[in-house]
Amino acid sequence: MNQLLGHPQVPRTPQDPQTFQNPQDPRTPHAGAAGPPDAPEPERLARVLLNRLSEPGDAVVGRWLGQLSAVEVVRAIREGTVPDHPGLDSARLAAYQARLPGLAPADDLKRVRDAGGRFIIPGDTEWPSQLDDLGDGRPIGLWTSGTGSLRLLALRSVAVVGSRACTAYGAHVAGELSAQLAERGWVVVSGAAYGIDAAAHRGALAVGGMTVAVLACGVDVAYPKGNAELIRRIGVQGLLVSELPPGEHPNRFRFVLRNRVIAALTRGTVVVEAALRSGALSTARRARDLNRHTMGVAGPVTSELSAGVHALIRSGGATLVTDAAEITELVGAIGDDLAPQRSGPVLPRDLLEPAVARVLEAVPATAEGAPVERLARQSGLPPDEVLQRLYELVSLGFVERHGAHWRVVRRRCP
Repeated sequence: MNQLLGHPQVPRTPQDPQTFQNPQDPRTPHAGAAGPPDAPEPERLARVLLNRLSEPGDAVVGRWLGQLSAVEVVRAIREGTVPDHPGLDSARLAAYQARLPGLAPADDLKRVRDAGGRFIIPGDTEWPSQLDDLGDGRPIGLWTSGTGSLRLLALRSVAVVGSRACTAYGAHVAGELSAQLAERGWVVVSGAAYGIDAAAHRGALAVGGMTVAVLACGVDVAYPKGNAELIRRIGVQGLLVSELPPGEHPNRFRFVLRNRVIAALTRGTVVVEAALRSGALSTARRARDLNRHTMGVAGPVTSELSAGVHALIRSGGATLVTDAAEITELVGAIGDDLAPQRSGPVLPRDLLEPAVARVLEAVPATAEGAPVERLARQSGLPPDEVLQRLYELVSLGFVERHGAHWRVVRRRCP
């Protein structure tokens, strides 16, 4: 079983030194810049085959790919000489071997290329190296269709996720946040599902921004069907991404696995609405486990669709955010993306010295007013000082004198 372990090991893709930098930074290579050569075609074909052979996140295959090239892994599966692994048994190996004869990786590549798509793998210049944080569960490769380099788009990206059965409030907030992020030059990443996902994509598209949809099906499959036109628009104006080969359809298991890619691909995840058992919370937990920023938007305390977000924030698992400025302050460059300080309006009373403010608080607004002696008792200051402060307040237009009594000036309505 272990005879192939003597072969030279193929190293994992090294961490990209430009990972998570600003694409506008001149140090960041642009799409046309010279970079490491893309992976050789036999390696790509072998990974396409393995992509068909296994489900996303298959740690057994991922472990093999950490030791051998994809070409060697395919050969070892055929010959039954794959390395030992705790998750492997003879039945599983037999299942892999049984599926091999019916696979045609060249046909899969041609099908996607004819549709304007591509299959990127570790070693390609377009591969986002932050996906390596997933360890043995990192994607074998990614099918993409649309505009731009996935690696460069991921450098300034934020995931906006939430409930499928969202409220009007949730859809509005998701759309507004995504539009604001897009206007600041950030890429919005979501899952193209109903509800919050769709609102996030539409918000970015509405302002001419870039958005990436990570699908739980093939990039040539429009799912859900009700979002077919939205998915088509993302494929034209943004980028469609999937671990699953062409023609594959989603299931519950694949949705959960898709979420780990969204979490790993982006700088941070914002949960807009989520019930206590929402799938969006799994994306947030993945982001937290991967040391990405996790953020949540508060909703009505009476809404079950916000209960999951509130629990996440209350437990310390997410930071409360209310707009794009607060999001980019967390995920952006240190010192460059600070959110503005928030405060209420400054009133004239706020500028008064403490002693003057104490006297003003003692002055009644009634027509008869009050004498200095009473104001001194109420303010706790000597009468001479109270009189001095009263004349200061007169000059500032706060009080007026009527004989021996003082009262607050009544403001006339315009």
